[in-house]
Amino acid sequence: MTRKLYWAASTVFWLAVAGFWIGSLWVPETQQSTATAASAERRIALKELTLHAKPNDCWMAIRGTVYDFSAYIPQHPTSPEVITAWCGKEATEAYNTKMRGRPHSPYANELLAKYWIGALDTSAH
Repeated sequence: MTRKLYWAASTVFWLAVAGFWIGSLWVPETQQSTATAASAERRIALKELTLHAKPNDCWMAIRGTVYDFSAYIPQHPTSPEVITAWCGKEATEAYNTKMRGRPHSPYANELLAKYWIGALDTSAH
């Protein structure tokens, strides 16, 4: 009895694995290649960044990437002024050190993706 149950469970398992694999061959590719995604990335000039310097419209650049933190400000664990002072600015040093020589947590780094807008274009004037 145990042997039959083992063979039946193994057969069902491998049929399911094969079914998922075959099914994945028919599903169209939805992810863009890295080269395509990079070429389609929105480029934001420093001049445009500076237009978003209010608490209800707060963009900032960190490590060459621009983020819209407008919706995040009320959720930030410290006072809003900590963030709003950097709205419309390049804030890499402030983010990397929290202005006290301490880095943000890995969780904070993961959150950045949620607020991503595009890349800072330093070549535009």
